[in-house]
Amino acid sequence: MRLAMVAGETSGDLLAALMIQGLKARWPDLSSAGIGGPRMMEQGFEAWAPSERLSVFGYVDAIKRLPELLWLRHRTRNRILRERPAAFVGIDAPDFNFGLETALRQRGLKTIHFVCPSIWAWRAHRVHKLKAAADHVLCLFPFEPELLAAHGIRATYVGHPLADAIPLETDRDSARRALELNLEEAPGGERPPLVALLPGSRQAEIRHIAPVLVGSAQAMLAQRPGLHFMLPVAPGLMGLVEPIVRPLVNAGVLTVVVGQSHEVMAAADVALVASGTATLEAALLKCPMVVVYRLADADWARMRAQRLQPWVALPNILSREFLVPELIQDDAKPESVAADALRWLDDASACDQYRARCHELHLQLRQNTGARAAMALQEVIGG
Repeated sequence: MRLAMVAGETSGDLLAALMIQGLKARWPDLSSAGIGGPRMMEQGFEAWAPSERLSVFGYVDAIKRLPELLWLRHRTRNRILRERPAAFVGIDAPDFNFGLETALRQRGLKTIHFVCPSIWAWRAHRVHKLKAAADHVLCLFPFEPELLAAHGIRATYVGHPLADAIPLETDRDSARRALELNLEEAPGGERPPLVALLPGSRQAEIRHIAPVLVGSAQAMLAQRPGLHFMLPVAPGLMGLVEPIVRPLVNAGVLTVVVGQSHEVMAAADVALVASGTATLEAALLKCPMVVVYRLADADWARMRAQRLQPWVALPNILSREFLVPELIQDDAKPESVAADALRWLDDASACDQYRARCHELHLQLRQNTGARAAMALQEVIGG
């Protein structure tokens, strides 16, 4: 069994790696190649180009990089057509993968798209592109197959691989020990509250969101001097992050680590998180959070015009309620973010209710994704 795959960005790399791991249980000799990241390569994936090449942030960034992305897609398509794998699996990155999948499908290759685009949240018109691109869609969320079936698109709910990978119970003390956090205990022997800062894994996200999170941390410290902060940085972005967070590092209140985002969220009492996959990870790790997001003004105007529901963060979308606070664009002011974060720290009952709700979501999404995906793939390709 040989598959071609293209995964975009850090979240796609993680999802694809977990999927490959599950597929190998069905096909031990599975080989895969295409565009991917370090986690996929750990599973034996042959990367023709790194997944970070597909990292774009909004329409403005995409337009600037359009020639490069079109050339990369053309080159990837030609190589896949030469090698003729059993199937192509596009993991997220719909703006890149839909065109590639459509071209491959027109030339007789079976195409599977993993992660239904969020047509239920915004840009509903993409369902027509998805129908032309994919023979089958593997869905992360239980309500998606029925939605796609209404448009004549075959789909299978496979659950979310993160729900399989993350334990149902989170041991925060063990997570702190694993991170080698030797923080001075507060009076009475209590551990000092730990706040995770997760500004995203794309360069433009760092530029737009990290300063808001640093300002929020400073606002929290003004009211609660005993806090400590941790910020996990995606590999390769330390040079961009370091100047932004230097005041907190120099003050001795922030620890920066490379990677280890799961460990940091598992250890934290509350997290300030950029909207995206990290919000679902925080929910699965039962970490209370405040969701923050900022875009270029032009990108925000486009997104706001196409929104279909009031929620942005995945835990809220899945719950159909504001399970966690969302502070988006002009609402993402440091003093507002700080106030919402401190409310979590001051309300143990609200945290307990939140964790119970997250446990329910975790069980709903824990479906042995690898095995379900393998069954769907076998049905699509035959044999």
